Amino acid sequence: MNKLLFALSLCLLFAAVATAQDKPPAPKDPHAGHGPAATANTQAGAAEKYFTDVELINQDGKRVRFYSDVLKGKTVVVNAFFTSCTSVCPPMNRNMEKIQEALGNRVGRDVFLVSLTVDPEVDTPARLKEYAQKFHAGPGWIFLTGKKENLDWALYKLGQYVENKDDHKTIFIIGNEPTGLWKKAFGMANVLELVQVVESVVNDKGESAKSK
Repeated sequence: MNKLLFALSLCLLFAAVATAQDKPPAPKDPHAGHGPAATANTQAGAAEKYFTDVELINQDGKRVRFYSDVLKGKTVVVNAFFTSCTSVCPPMNRNMEKIQEALGNRVGRDVFLVSLTVDPEVDTPARLKEYAQKFHAGPGWIFLTGKKENLDWALYKLGQYVENKDDHKTIFIIGNEPTGLWKKAFGMANVLELVQVVESVVNDKGESAKSK
């Protein structure tokens, strides 16, 4: 059976990413008491309100906003990992590297790769940068850490939050933020199949364009 048969289109707010039975309790909302992140009734406004702009830090030590800098207007391939993981993380990130190789100069232009650590206390920007170099990460592939509560919230919004780092998921989240198309795929599937899913999301034109 094709390993990607279970790749599912997700709604913008990721309601189908995890069921109530296997979803851990929600982490603390870092925005609690500070009001909503956005109030616009547009798709972009809804996306910003949902994902929020929690502050994260990339492998170069630069502070970035989760929605505005990482997701807005982009097609992304997202995974969760930690640098000291010796089981599923290396093959998963090797597949990310192979996706980068397969898409060539489209990475950083048409699609962006995003790896979020589930172990921010250990995975400092310097450690992430060293790890990124092992996988020949180019400019279109960012590795993110930051305050634990912020990172937990970002992972939660992607359906990737776990209480124990060793329980992190081996799922790639592939999303076209402008059109609202989101899919998920097994991160250790055949890379050619993964590239096909990524390209299907990159090439999505949205429902309005399809209906013309």
